[in-house]
Amino acid sequence: MLPMGSYAPELGLMPGTAPASPEAVLAAVKALALSAVSSPHSRRAYGKALDDFLSWLAKRPGAVFQRAVVQEYRAAMEARGWAASTINVRLAAIRKLAAEAAENGLLAPEVAAGILRVKGVRQSGVRVGNWLSREEAQRLLAQPDRTTLKGKRDRALLALLVGCGLRRAEAARLTVDRLQRREGRWVIADITGKGGRVRTAPVPAWVYQALAEWLEAAGVESGPVLRAVSKGGRVRRQGLSEKAIWWVVEEHARAAGLGKLAPHDLRRTCAKLCRAAGGELEQIQFLLGHASIQTTERYLGARQNLADAPNDHLGLG
Repeated sequence: MLPMGSYAPELGLMPGTAPASPEAVLAAVKALALSAVSSPHSRRAYGKALDDFLSWLAKRPGAVFQRAVVQEYRAAMEARGWAASTINVRLAAIRKLAAEAAENGLLAPEVAAGILRVKGVRQSGVRVGNWLSREEAQRLLAQPDRTTLKGKRDRALLALLVGCGLRRAEAARLTVDRLQRREGRWVIADITGKGGRVRTAPVPAWVYQALAEWLEAAGVESGPVLRAVSKGGRVRRQGLSEKAIWWVVEEHARAAGLGKLAPHDLRRTCAKLCRAAGGELEQIQFLLGHASIQTTERYLGARQNLADAPNDHLGLG
């Protein structure tokens, strides 16, 4: 715990503005930063990052929350060999802490400005992530037992992730009223994705068939599309959680011999298969709801052809 005075000088907070107790100060400054983050995933990551930073700061007597200390913390993370992406997320959380504290009069603006100028770690190369081939995706989709209610639901879930590129949070929030007819076809209308961006995702015929089969068998006409199914085969009213979606993907990936697979890998698979089928980069961006075409390119590994790599043609061996 930080040995704080009445205004927590170790955090560089302004006198007379912060709660008196150390616990209240910590809760206040952390809550300020987290309340400004809309994504639940980012909020969890930022919460962990701030807990770790404040714990590190508490072990440094006399340290003040300012640019030099944040730079020292960045150097300590690099020395531990942490990935650039991990370090950058943690620095983003600390910047958010400084910005919100300054906005609320808890941190001197010039101190906050210095912290905001702390640069992230440069990451070399491009992480292409994991995805499935067309044959592997087909094997995964065929895995659920469609003679059972749970199998029909799981097939519908996998179809949404692979066929429409939904994030698992988007799949968990999907309601029946979002399935609509537009321009003579079925779509998932007005999906609110990352950063509050709204998009409409076309639904391929085979995906809609899987959804219709599940909805009819489950008797679902409104509310959440994906729902929990009890061991006795009863469909519950509550929607399937994000954690449950992760478990469903893991279960069927393992049964299909595909090893470790995450829901986001299926979103990436959707992008890769769309591109391989001749889909335009801009249209794939619209489908996935990316803010920039560069993000879509990273999903696709567009600058690197792993299927027909240049070093496959060396003529050696």
